[in-house]
Amino acid sequence: MATAPAAAMAEKESAEDGRVAEIEKRIREAFEVFDRESNKTVDARDIGCIVRSLGCFPSEAELRELLAKLVQEEEDEEATRFIHMEKFLPVMTKVLLDRSYWPIREDVLLHAFEALDENKCGYITKEDLVKYLTEEGEPFTEEEMEEMLSIALDPETDTLHYRDYLSKLVVDETKIFPFHV
Repeated sequence: MATAPAAAMAEKESAEDGRVAEIEKRIREAFEVFDRESNKTVDARDIGCIVRSLGCFPSEAELRELLAKLVQEEEDEEATRFIHMEKFLPVMTKVLLDRSYWPIREDVLLHAFEALDENKCGYITKEDLVKYLTEEGEPFTEEEMEEMLSIALDPETDTLHYRDYLSKLVVDETKIFPFHV
């Protein structure tokens, strides 16, 4: 007969196994969308889309690190162009369980925008925004810049009212990641 602590431990392990199974199911489903040949492989260039579809938001540098983990030990160049499900699944499961690459909280984003707003007026000009996003940190490509500006800027004033823009940036984790991690 099992003791109460042993029964509680078994129940906790069962819940953990169920959570991992649910996470792995979501990963497989996301992976299969990009598995065009139905051979349990995807083009390495699609990994960022798969990771983001699972509610993670890595930087480009973090994405390169993740890809490096997935292709390590591969010797031939062809093998590094494609990622196999059996390599992706355990790495991505760990990413999700560890809550890696989670969305940035709203208060952190607001603080970042306020730091860029030197005049403390509640907006950032298009010129300043372009300067920050192309000359600081991880620069945007021209295409990324155009896409972002078309969504972010007030068309009448050509400025970014960042408090309004935050609602477009903040992610509701319960909608993209409905299972508990």
